[in-house]
Amino acid sequence: MANILITTRSVASCATAVSILQQAGHSIRVQIGVGDMPEEVMAGLVAGVDALIVGVDRVTRRVVEAGAPTLKIIARNGVGYNNVDLDAAAEHGVAVTVAPGASAVSVAELALGLMLTLSRSIACQNQCIQSGGWERPMGTELYGRTLGILGVGTIGSEVARRARALGMSVLACDILPNHTFAAQVGFPYVPLEELLQGSDILTLHVPATPETRGIIGRAALARMRPGALLINTARGELVDDHAVRGAILSGVLGGYAADTLLREPPLPGDPLLGLDRVVLTPHCGAYTRQAVERCGIMVAEEVLRVLCGEAPHHPVVRH
Repeated sequence: MANILITTRSVASCATAVSILQQAGHSIRVQIGVGDMPEEVMAGLVAGVDALIVGVDRVTRRVVEAGAPTLKIIARNGVGYNNVDLDAAAEHGVAVTVAPGASAVSVAELALGLMLTLSRSIACQNQCIQSGGWERPMGTELYGRTLGILGVGTIGSEVARRARALGMSVLACDILPNHTFAAQVGFPYVPLEELLQGSDILTLHVPATPETRGIIGRAALARMRPGALLINTARGELVDDHAVRGAILSGVLGGYAADTLLREPPLPGDPLLGLDRVVLTPHCGAYTRQAVERCGIMVAEEVLRVLCGEAPHHPVVRH
């Protein structure tokens, strides 16, 4: 019997995933925090644990070392892994896995929902009516507009399909372009500069890496079309929040919608708070019944494979 620690609400709430692990005879402990759990708390919890199923909580070197030598796998219930110290995990022989594709449809649908919310001022109009007002700001259709997609992986590709179905033109930028898919859906790959200049709406779907952190800063925003909308359901580190605030206030940027923030939850005084043309959601892109079920099952099966001495199907591969 192995000891499994779950610190992510999504997997803990997935009855199928929990049942898979329990039926295999393993002991499960659930510890859910609010936001990113402090390092010292994580380090204390992981001692003596064989498998760690984690969401946004940081798994630092100290946490990995606290789990050694029993810890065999750190299973992320998503596709991002920037919160895990991969070097420390490799040094201690701990597998790190992700759940690719499980939440692609859910995140893509949220991205489209955020585009509609900004284009039609849905959040602002609701707030106005709730406060006793009755104003109708002029909206803009998505039909006929150009959507720029930065990163056409599993999520970005789902966004591209839906955007084309809505009658939008699509431009894309990716370091590994899939020209077969682009031809099927009907869009070209372009350099980043052309993507910024040619998009009415720019949506981000790349991981946070040394090359992409802060990629949307003052310089990039200045190259975008006046009044363009920016959507971020990827990682908060991709965007310079202070630059976005300045672009919103000056009218250079027509609106910003984000499901991921640099600091989650934001603290009072965060540069994105209190702006009319900013819509924020609490990192809920993958939080649908369907995505939680798919992701939870993938995570549970990866944990069982590693605990049985098998190779995981979706390990994080260092380049």
